Amino acid sequence: MATTTATRLSAVDKYFKITERGSTYSREIRGGFATFFAMSYIVVLNPLILGGADSTGGILGPARVAAMTALVAGLLTIIMGAWAKHPFALATGLGVNAFVAVTVASHPGLTWPDMMGLVVLSGITMFILVLTGFRTAVFNAVPAGLKTAIVVGIGLFIALIGLVNAGFVRRIPDVAGTTVPVGLGFDGKLLGWPTLVFVAGLVLTIALVVRKVKGAILIGIIAATVLANILQAVFNIGPSFDGKTANPEGWSLVVPHFSGLTPPDLGLFGRFNLFGAFANLGGLAATLLAFSILLSIFFDAMGTMVGLANEAGTVDKDGNIPNVDRVLLVDAFGAIAGGGTSVSSNQIFVESGAGIGEGARTGLASIVTGLLLIVAMFFTPLISLVPFEAVAPALVVVGFMMVSQVGKIDWSDWGIGIPAFLTFTLMPFTYSIANGLGAGFIAFVLIRLFQGRAKDIHPLMWAVAAAFVIFFGIGPIEQLFGIK
Repeated sequence: MATTTATRLSAVDKYFKITERGSTYSREIRGGFATFFAMSYIVVLNPLILGGADSTGGILGPARVAAMTALVAGLLTIIMGAWAKHPFALATGLGVNAFVAVTVASHPGLTWPDMMGLVVLSGITMFILVLTGFRTAVFNAVPAGLKTAIVVGIGLFIALIGLVNAGFVRRIPDVAGTTVPVGLGFDGKLLGWPTLVFVAGLVLTIALVVRKVKGAILIGIIAATVLANILQAVFNIGPSFDGKTANPEGWSLVVPHFSGLTPPDLGLFGRFNLFGAFANLGGLAATLLAFSILLSIFFDAMGTMVGLANEAGTVDKDGNIPNVDRVLLVDAFGAIAGGGTSVSSNQIFVESGAGIGEGARTGLASIVTGLLLIVAMFFTPLISLVPFEAVAPALVVVGFMMVSQVGKIDWSDWGIGIPAFLTFTLMPFTYSIANGLGAGFIAFVLIRLFQGRAKDIHPLMWAVAAAFVIFFGIGPIEQLFGIK
């Protein structure tokens, strides 16, 4: 019996390359849990973002969006782990879902099924681009220095997400009459018990990491979660916004509480209209919307994949990522599955860095995360018990780990240094990986031209830069053609 068990474990090890990648079963399991805790907020947040009514008054329904968000993310993450064998989790992309929600709200005549049809079309296009090898070719055409800048930018982005959603850094409203976009806490002061949870969790996580304690990040999340639930029980803190009034001392995204078993409502499956947007908005307007979605998911995923793979150490000496085609195919299918279930495009989640920081190096961690997401579809105490303030310290620490690669950039070559700088500054400043990539790619092409080194520009970089010029110019293009 012992021999049979050992043989099975050896087969799993060989399949996922656990030992080869310097990992262990316990690291993979801890990493899977850490990623789940770091990203589980999306099951709560996505229904809020997609909660508005369309032009006909139709709504998706928070319970249905939550159930499908967890199910689709869980299945895709398991496929990523079992087939592509990387510790990358997938879930509804925050940038795309916000774009979808705003577009539906601001375009008369556009319905949720119409908009989700555009997401599906973008995913199908992406799938074709991967099958033809174009998407992989673009990845290989990006200079090494810019790939490193992507890692650094995502590290800064992750850290900023943690700081902002924990309330440590907050946006200053325009009515404040200041040119400073963000500030410390509320009105320059750190307020509330949730902020204490974040600070205590960050101090503990840093202490455990520098002492090289196994499971440092997961221990930090659990300890902060316990503290958060105690404080909520004692002080009844409540949310930062309850739909009517703001409470700067409240929990940012999730109020820690215990919720029980709820049957999932999967009624959103297949509720999309593939060409409805073209019929209601016209060909040009619908095409521009689809192009915006396509470009965002194309480069968001590529940038996230590069950053996470570098952090996991799975990139070979030539800068290639194993099974990259499989990773990109699963990601492309994520857009199709997300649109087809009305939860918006699913893509590689940047919070996977929490699991990688915990030691995850293989797809086994993704399978653990995916199974937890599917369980969460039925039973959500793990999600509702963990406020974002408890997982934010992990994102800040992982951000540091990724930013530490900045020294690999050749700053003496301004043709790489300036584009790299634009890449990793605009990612956090614009809250978009795609925006940072676009600015960096355009700058790279222009500076190489200014330097008289056009021959150093890969032909695909010309095409990508041109696509981003259109992407950034969507506003003027819409004005030119009278599109609202």
